[in-house]
Amino acid sequence: MSLLAPPPSRFGAGGAEPWAAALRGASTALALVSEDPAVPVEHLDVARWTAPADEADRSALDDLAGPLLDVGCGPGRMVRAALDAGLQAWGVDADPVAVATCRAIGLPVLRRSVFDRLPLEGAWSALLLLDGNVGIGGDVPAMLARCRALLRPGGALVVEAHPDRTRDAAALRRVRDAAGGVSEAFPWSQVGEPALLRAATAFDLDRRWTVDGRSFVRLRRPSRSAL
Repeated sequence: MSLLAPPPSRFGAGGAEPWAAALRGASTALALVSEDPAVPVEHLDVARWTAPADEADRSALDDLAGPLLDVGCGPGRMVRAALDAGLQAWGVDADPVAVATCRAIGLPVLRRSVFDRLPLEGAWSALLLLDGNVGIGGDVPAMLARCRALLRPGGALVVEAHPDRTRDAAALRRVRDAAGGVSEAFPWSQVGEPALLRAATAFDLDRRWTVDGRSFVRLRRPSRSAL
């Protein structure tokens, strides 16, 4: 039973299935496009998502403890990086091809929406929302509330914000491949750091930093003593 209504369509699913094709080894030249032609097309860094974790990725794991959950884990680079760092780690993703990709290389991944009931409700020590995944479902406050419910008191949530600090938008988007094939439309939000922090009032701000042009914020669920 879902705790909240899941998004009506998954990232990059339906239509030409460009995301699934990229995970299977087709061209990784994908873009995020809007229903509004006035909105600029954004390149999706699929090559980075399918490669081992880089320095910026690894910085997101600093000072974290397990158990850790990577929300929207995709092909699993952050799950692998967390395991390599000695953390108990799992991924969760609703995309069947992403989950199969992870399981084929032995990574522990759950196939479901983050809004479905998950193991360790209220007991995770750390959650990751990288690569724009705070925008899953098109409702940043709902995503942050769900992550807060998953974390133990004092647990950490690391969020990657949009590099455009002024960004605060929710709209229907599609994934498009180099041949022009597109996915079904899905709700997606994008927030720069200021908008993210405005939405994160139920958390304590622990740290913020930038690596290679990527912006990260570490939030903590208040401990019981602070409530």
